[in-house]
Amino acid sequence: MLLVLLTSWRLGFFEQFRDPAAVKQTLVQLGPWGYLVFIAVFAAFQPFGIPGTAFVLSAALIWPWPVAFLLSMAGTMAASVVGFSFARFVARDWVSAKIPDRFRKYDDALAERALSTVFLLRLIFWMPPLLHASFGVSKVRFGTHFWGSFAGYLLPIFLMCFFGQRLFDKASEVLNSVGTPGWCGIGFALAAVVVVGWAIRQWRTRHVQSTGQK
Repeated sequence: MLLVLLTSWRLGFFEQFRDPAAVKQTLVQLGPWGYLVFIAVFAAFQPFGIPGTAFVLSAALIWPWPVAFLLSMAGTMAASVVGFSFARFVARDWVSAKIPDRFRKYDDALAERALSTVFLLRLIFWMPPLLHASFGVSKVRFGTHFWGSFAGYLLPIFLMCFFGQRLFDKASEVLNSVGTPGWCGIGFALAAVVVVGWAIRQWRTRHVQSTGQK
């Protein structure tokens, strides 16, 4: 991956991706090669932290929705396989130590109902890298993970690709109509929510500590 990035930078490849309009034009002009570039970048970077929804939404804004759907499914499945395989065959011990407890609680369900559990988790959570990794260090078979993930991705990715352009246009209209006073109000409301949440958390922590001492 590092070698590809260095070579691409030396050849000036990233110069074409400074402007979103230029990115769209470049990928469309590349034709089938643009499809391969999208899938390759999706598979290489999503398992290691780049949000998959950004790729899916980008595809919906670049290509017609049927093409965006197929490319997004291909990229998502490739990224899932990369993340799963990295956790299972390359760095299993290191990855296992990084899995949070909220994902480990599904181990029993994965052992008893692997296919349905993979399907449900993919349908709800989509494609976070930690979910790829948790499947990789579990006892789920590769085939079960692949087909369960495929089925779980179908509906959310279809909805994202089908409505992506419309949602983006509507969001742009709303953001442009808010204005400076509106943004100030939104910022104040968000700050108030953060402060109230922090205060509630502090109160609960102190309450639990005082209860434990008693």
